[in-house]
Amino acid sequence: MSTFAQMIENITPEIYQSLKTAVELGKWSDGRRLTTEQKELSLQAVIAWEMQNLPEDQRTGYMNAQECASKSTPIENILFKSDSVH
Repeated sequence: MSTFAQMIENITPEIYQSLKTAVELGKWSDGRRLTTEQKELSLQAVIAWEMQNLPEDQRTGYMNAQECASKSTPIENILFKSDSVH
C-alpha cells in the first residue's frame, strides 16, 4: 500500500491540473460531484504537490507580503469627535 507522500510523488502535472479543476468546480471532468471526502483529499493532494513542484508565489492560497488594507486606511472616529458637546 502506498503512503500519501508516495502518491504525491506519482502525480503528473496533468493529474495535478485535473485535481485542481475538480476542487475548484466541485465536480469531476465527467460531471459527477465530488463528495466532501473527495474534496478534502484532492485539496490536500493539490497543496502537497504544489509544495514539492511550484515556487511559493504560484501555490494555492499564496498572498504576497502586503499590509492589510484596514491598517493603511485611516478610519474616521465617529464616536468621539473633538468638537462634540458633552
